[in-house]
Amino acid sequence: MKKLSLITLVIALTFTGMSQDIKLPVPTKKGGMPLYEALANRQTNRDFSPKQLTDQQLSDVLWCAGGVNREESGKLTSPTARNAQEIDIYVFNEKGVYLYLPKDNMLKQVLKEDHRPDLSGRGGKMTLEAPVTLLFFANYDKMNGFDEQARGFYGATDAGFVSQNVYLYCAANHLSTVVMGAINRDRLTEIIPAKGKPILAQPIGYAK
Repeated sequence: MKKLSLITLVIALTFTGMSQDIKLPVPTKKGGMPLYEALANRQTNRDFSPKQLTDQQLSDVLWCAGGVNREESGKLTSPTARNAQEIDIYVFNEKGVYLYLPKDNMLKQVLKEDHRPDLSGRGGKMTLEAPVTLLFFANYDKMNGFDEQARGFYGATDAGFVSQNVYLYCAANHLSTVVMGAINRDRLTEIIPAKGKPILAQPIGYAK
């Protein structure tokens, strides 16, 4: 019995140490607020409630941000130069950091524990109050054939497209958001397991 209990404990500890990937619900692709109304409602709001987003909301906003909208070609809701699809979207919440995999519609955990404080530039309070912050990261391994200047230009431009998609989703669904350029890029470059540049962060949540 003691031997069996020890084996059970080892198994439990093993699974505890494994990453906690999240399979997201199928994103909502029909209905919603008309585009003109969403544009009229688009705004920046820096005050957040700690109320959590549902998995469905997270799936929907990530699909709007950079999900697959043409299954036959694997192309995304946001445009990228030469279809490089170089903007990796990382989800920061109190449980860890997750990489959005649009083709699998899932979140792959890459870091454990709450790393939202690592996002902080001059606006650290917002990333701690919002339940979720998205980080748009230009992955240079996906930008073969781009020189340094092109990587910087297109990485920034393409991240802007993703951010605007998030703004429109939030406007259409009565959520608060703000795009942040003042982030701790040196620290984020250290902790993100990819070669590239953190471009923007975008907290999302309910209004306070």
